[in-house]
Amino acid sequence: MDDLLRFPSAVRRDPRVEAWFRDFADPFRLMVQVWFERMRGCGDDVRELLHDGCPVACVGDAAFGYVNAFTAHASVGFHHGAALADPAGLLEGTGRRMRHVKLRPGRRLDADALNDLIEAAYHDIRRRLAPF
Repeated sequence: MDDLLRFPSAVRRDPRVEAWFRDFADPFRLMVQVWFERMRGCGDDVRELLHDGCPVACVGDAAFGYVNAFTAHASVGFHHGAALADPAGLLEGTGRRMRHVKLRPGRRLDADALNDLIEAAYHDIRRRLAPF
């Protein structure tokens, strides 16, 4: 369990996350809002916070996903994404644990596959938190 990224300050709804999404001048934030809502909807144990300038979803205090917006793309990321099955090949990254899905305007996205990744990341972190 020592490989979990923990945020004891995570809360059910963080007003700073809400403010982050209210920046309507940034189209990439709007692009990832639906995916963060999907993370929020995974279970009653989902908490959130703004960390390093982006919304992070947790189960309790353990992070499982995040979204972010950049100048040319947006991303939906997973803290233990390297451990997730990804039959659609959406995940990018070479880190030991984290992976992300890049979203770009005009580029087709397999929404069902991204939904599956979010669900899998949620269940993965719940398993990691379960007592032995």
